[in-house]
Amino acid sequence: MDVSSFELESKMTFGLSFPACLSCDAPATLDDALVWVRRERRELLARADRHGAVLFRGFPVASAENFDAFVGAFELPDFTYAESLSNAVRINRTPRVFTANEAPPDVDILLHHEMAQTPIYPSRLFFYCERPADTGGATPLCRSDGLLEELQKREPEFIRKCAEAGLRYTNVMPAENDPTSGMGRSWKSTLNADTRAAAEARLARLNYSWEWLADDCLRATTPVLPAVLDLGDERRSFFNQLIAAFGGWRDERNDPSNAITFGDGELLDPDAALAAATLAEQFTVDAPWRAGDVALVDNRVAMHGRRTFTGERSILAAFVS
Repeated sequence: MDVSSFELESKMTFGLSFPACLSCDAPATLDDALVWVRRERRELLARADRHGAVLFRGFPVASAENFDAFVGAFELPDFTYAESLSNAVRINRTPRVFTANEAPPDVDILLHHEMAQTPIYPSRLFFYCERPADTGGATPLCRSDGLLEELQKREPEFIRKCAEAGLRYTNVMPAENDPTSGMGRSWKSTLNADTRAAAEARLARLNYSWEWLADDCLRATTPVLPAVLDLGDERRSFFNQLIAAFGGWRDERNDPSNAITFGDGELLDPDAALAAATLAEQFTVDAPWRAGDVALVDNRVAMHGRRTFTGERSILAAFVS
């Protein structure tokens, strides 16, 4: 395998390019790539931790099955969609690989750490471009450790409150999947439950509170979850779903103004929340997809989202513990 680094329109954070980019510069087979990943996986994971994300371009990954094998070569435990508490409607393509989000192309999915609004979340995310959009459709990536450092300077009281009180999230889940919403996964699918009693039992084990609504919808509120994560090496991350929940959790069932509070029930300062969303753009790079691209995102370090698009964009995902 002939692999080299290249530069995207990346941003520098803590003196490192974001994302780190690797190119396969000579013809190679999938088997060649899998051998290389197994040999280099510790360094690749460490690079994702340092840089926030790694983009692989030109590697011999040409299908969902190839992508499944590429992820498997990292030899990490799978974090499957079926077992997750993800809000998104997704479709499995293999047991490990699923569509990134089935929301319509005009839905802008705001920056977030994957499943930071739940007690269980993946440590790393893999994305694969099966087909890029005709226009738009980039995946914005944001370094949350850099964002937190800047927010600490500009909104110190807000960050103190986030760190000390944590956050609680509330969302309303339909009885059946709603693919028109970026957070339209049904409670039956989310909780892997066929009955209300089974749903309540799962919520109780996870320390949620809940309320049944009309049309068999379920309003669920999380226990207190962290808003700031210690990454080690004196680094901290703005690890939460605050930007997405405060600005984007809107559909026919959900209102962003009711989606998030501090852990003690106090409402967020809207000006501080807006400042976080605005500042995040300074640490964000839009990854412009090409067919066959694979991205490895350290979910503890970097947020991601989805820009609106036209065309038949197809991005697949696989998560690991």
